[in-house]
Amino acid sequence: MPPRTSPSERQRRLGAELRKLRLRAGMSGDAAARLIEAERTRISHIESGRVDVPRNGLYKLLRAYGCPEGTYFDGLMAMAQVRGKGWWDEFSDTIGPAARDLAELESRATVVRTQEPLFIPGLLQTEEYASAVLGETERDPQRADRYVEFRMARQRVLTGAAPVMYHAVIHEAALHSHVGGPKVMRAQLLRLMEVSRLPHVTVQVFPFEAGAYSAYSQSFEIFGGSTPELDTVYLEHPTRSLFLRDGDQLDEYARMFERLCELALAPVDPESPPEAHRTRDSLSLIQHVMYTL
Repeated sequence: MPPRTSPSERQRRLGAELRKLRLRAGMSGDAAARLIEAERTRISHIESGRVDVPRNGLYKLLRAYGCPEGTYFDGLMAMAQVRGKGWWDEFSDTIGPAARDLAELESRATVVRTQEPLFIPGLLQTEEYASAVLGETERDPQRADRYVEFRMARQRVLTGAAPVMYHAVIHEAALHSHVGGPKVMRAQLLRLMEVSRLPHVTVQVFPFEAGAYSAYSQSFEIFGGSTPELDTVYLEHPTRSLFLRDGDQLDEYARMFERLCELALAPVDPESPPEAHRTRDSLSLIQHVMYTL
């Protein structure tokens, strides 16, 4: 099979981790190729994500690179075991590779943390809200509908048999933005309160009075799994999305998210009794904004 021209983020990440381990072990590409009885070019293709590495070959490489068995070892083996297409590939006629990579990241993650300063996060959006947002950037109605369908399909990670642990910090500005008009926003704010009832979902609002800290951080998502070494930060840009894998960058975004949580209001808890809301919290702010629409 010829090398693929557009490897997925998972394939690129596995290759990058293997290259990092090989260089750390001081092993040449030629020596690594001999271990799996392949030509030197195959190691280059594996490390760039352009070809897959067989399970037994990966095991040999990891052992030779000195990677100890544990969650990181198992995580790399699991990344290589993934075969075939995911549901997101059904949207390849419209949805670009970065968005499909995002959906695959969500499907593999056990924990997702997100910071959104301008909009309600995609996994928490109603269909009408998503349509209003995406309709501003996609003028073709049929393509816009396809984007909305894709976004709604992504939300299954919150309702499946093994839902992801999800924590969102949403800036108050997103609550006041009249996306789609008052009726759409009221339904969207109700949706926020409804989804926050799920035991695996945490919603916090970053209020205006908390200061300018949130302004220094753009919208981002942190995807976590069984081992922190394989966490990924996703940054969405209008022209090009970024997937960050460097350990120092991951640590910086994790610290940033912790600080956002400290400054944000207490999480939404719709099940708490009215007397519990004597101090301002995320629920009371969402309700206040909704009643003013």
